[in-house]
Amino acid sequence: MTDAAKHLLLIEDEAPLRQAIAEQLTDRGYHVEQVDAGEPALTKLADFAFDIIVTDLRLPGIDGSAVVEAAVERYPDIIAIVVTGYGTVKDAVEAIKRGAWDFVSKPFQIDELLHVLDSALEQRRLKSENAYLRAQLEQRDRFEGVVGKGRAMSRLFQLLETVAPTNSTILITGETGTGKEVVARAIHQGSPRRHHRFMALNCSAIPETLLEAELFGHVRGAFTGAVGNRQGRLEQAHKGTLFLDEVGTMSAALQVKLLRVLQEREFERVGDSHTIKVDVRVIAATNSDLGRMVADGVFREDLFYRLNVIPVQLPPLRERKEDIPLLVQHFLEKFAREGSGSIPAHKRGVGGSGERVERKSVSQEAMRRLMAYHWPGNVRQLENAVERAVAFSAGRAQIDVGDLPSEIQQAQEPALASAVTLPENGLDLDAFIGGIERDLVQRALERTGGNKGQAAKLLNLKRTTLVEKLKRQR
Repeated sequence: MTDAAKHLLLIEDEAPLRQAIAEQLTDRGYHVEQVDAGEPALTKLADFAFDIIVTDLRLPGIDGSAVVEAAVERYPDIIAIVVTGYGTVKDAVEAIKRGAWDFVSKPFQIDELLHVLDSALEQRRLKSENAYLRAQLEQRDRFEGVVGKGRAMSRLFQLLETVAPTNSTILITGETGTGKEVVARAIHQGSPRRHHRFMALNCSAIPETLLEAELFGHVRGAFTGAVGNRQGRLEQAHKGTLFLDEVGTMSAALQVKLLRVLQEREFERVGDSHTIKVDVRVIAATNSDLGRMVADGVFREDLFYRLNVIPVQLPPLRERKEDIPLLVQHFLEKFAREGSGSIPAHKRGVGGSGERVERKSVSQEAMRRLMAYHWPGNVRQLENAVERAVAFSAGRAQIDVGDLPSEIQQAQEPALASAVTLPENGLDLDAFIGGIERDLVQRALERTGGNKGQAAKLLNLKRTTLVEKLKRQR
């Protein structure tokens, strides 16, 4: 294991002992961060992919075993060592059940702890294919493919659970790649309409001249090439759900016709005068600011209010980086099921058909780069990056930094700014400092529950200055 990868989180409530252990480990080449309780340890783990945690078992508040369990659930490759003065066989068994690699009893010599750490690091190097997510994500942490456990996603899950069973029209907003169609399908699957069709239509992907026919259908002879009658997506979605992606690109004429559908639940096929009644739930999505478009006169105000009955805002990935390890595991599982991200049988020591397919793991150093990157393409870009890494790591059980796209390999780690070394060819100072600023702004917003005024006070900024910084970071 390289020296750069030995990042250790030390959790011990006795300050003199904690300081002594930290000094000894630092002298041995570990990068050590210290906390004195379980709660701040969980906060640290949400922000950074440590290689190792060393934790006392008895802590104020959350105990060491719970910290171990949370750490292993988030990072399958992490090494967790429990240190305690209450070292009974029962304690050791319980800690190991929760994912600890080993158990050291107080009092101990530092060489004893170093031996345990060296042994665990060597085991991980030799048996990386066995380092998997130990605790499966609970169903409440997923909503039909929507993955996340952070504060932003918890609020989203609560909203989805509330609105899915209703028939209300929903407007999903968010940047490109945040998973708007995935959320729309989740809403459909959680509704009474799930036994009927979910029809998706990307309004920006079809020429305006064909979009009306695609949405409403047409009759024979309605236009050149209309050789027969054809149902549109709206009619096909009867009793089900119609998802209209990039609805902001609709022409003014088509906006009027969609408004009528939402108001009257009826329409005519192109070239026909026969009115068709339809029972359909409409979920629209856009990455545009429809409110601004209404003010600019390019989107109908009455249609906006008809679509925006229940607004659902999806956070960009850079605002929920604590979910990146979970998303990575989700995509690795997906690619393993498809056969592209599984470990070859000869690497697993197994063979034959019908055996459990095991997925690859991701090194902690690679995970740190993934968490440090700003993800302008959001979840879609992350999925593509994982798929690319799986392809480049063919024949190996673990994905490493070199398997990632070059722009992600170069991502700076803001949590380690004080320990960064200048490479031979230099670094991009503006990008590095920008990453630190982005991280601090996000932490302030998370601590204040998204309140920009309070976050600005934490950063000793004016609220207007913080708002401008947020605009520049988008």
